[in-house]
Amino acid sequence: MKTAASAATENSFILLVDDNNHGLIARRAVLEEIGYKVSTARSGEEALEICSTRKFDVVVTDYKMDRMNGVELIQEIRKSDSQAGIILLSGFVEPLGLDEKTTGADVVISKSSGEVGNLVRSVSRLLARRVEKKPVASQKRPGKKTNTAG
Repeated sequence: MKTAASAATENSFILLVDDNNHGLIARRAVLEEIGYKVSTARSGEEALEICSTRKFDVVVTDYKMDRMNGVELIQEIRKSDSQAGIILLSGFVEPLGLDEKTTGADVVISKSSGEVGNLVRSVSRLLARRVEKKPVASQKRPGKKTNTAG
């Protein structure tokens, strides 16, 4: 029997972006093991190309990449998809002062021994937030008349 959480997991699409193949493989394995559908990109440019053909629920990007860093990628994604949850990963969070306000990411995670747990929790939290934002069926629909007499 599927629960609402497992159904949400199976229907969630995540894009991982990192120019380090080992990082992509490891994070993809963890997220797919949980049940997420995961695509990968090895550069910001490749990520933007993929994002032009499909929408993702969550984008997880490394900060330090050639030609286009993670913050630049986030800015470009936000122009076309303001609804995607975005997680920025970096080994330089503290030295560079990276946080949600300075990067445009919803979550900033430091690459450390706790990275995997933080990543899984953050993805889950961002997906739950997306579900909460969906309109309730009982909300007033445009063009539909309601009785306001009181």
